[in-house]
Amino acid sequence: MPTPVVVIPARLAATRLPGKPLADIHGEPMIVHVWRRAVEAGIGPVLVACGDQPIVEAILAAGGCAVMTRPDHPSGSDRVWEAVQRFDPDGRYDAVVNLQGDLPTLDPAIVRAALDPLAEPAVDLATLITPITTVDERQADGVVKAVVSLAEGQRVGRALYFSRHAVPWGEGPLYHHIGLYAWRRAALARFVALPQGVLERRERLEQLRALENGMRIDAALVDTVPLGVDTPADLERARVLLSRG
Repeated sequence: MPTPVVVIPARLAATRLPGKPLADIHGEPMIVHVWRRAVEAGIGPVLVACGDQPIVEAILAAGGCAVMTRPDHPSGSDRVWEAVQRFDPDGRYDAVVNLQGDLPTLDPAIVRAALDPLAEPAVDLATLITPITTVDERQADGVVKAVVSLAEGQRVGRALYFSRHAVPWGEGPLYHHIGLYAWRRAALARFVALPQGVLERRERLEQLRALENGMRIDAALVDTVPLGVDTPADLERARVLLSRG
């Protein structure tokens, strides 16, 4: 298995919830909650790739590791790659877990599960899926669907496509894609140097760039979807869920 570093990209610009990483949840910024969950996963060092100085200050105050990056990166993947190069210029870590900074209720176990597909040397990057259980999930274009070759009883399968539409057609399970990625470091370096793909632009899904360029993505099946905080209502729900802990 590779030696991973966990990187959480974060920036203050957000249309629906301005200043999202610093949103207060029981006395601590949301990004600190996410950092703590990542540390609890226990798979390697955790750093926050920051696009703004106040995020750096929040992580340092909590005792974490923060790396300041350019504020104008086009994607979280680009921010993660800059942070990895700054943190580990000698390449000691050969895998990079890209963890979104808006998942304060994350179960640390699924961070560990994201590494499982990398046991297969041919896999360039790994991600997570969980079964879709409701009609609302099936129909929502905000829920990304993963087309995964997964036989009954298997926990890891090859991802063939991702869409905002409910695919594939026919009887059988549909899978909700969880946007957490475990990259081989060399694959991430290649990915950020590639131009945007045709399907990536059409579906507005960055992972399609990897598939369009022949990279192999495998997905691990997990039992829970972490709450992504995108709106004030999501933030209130996260506060309620974490108060129960």
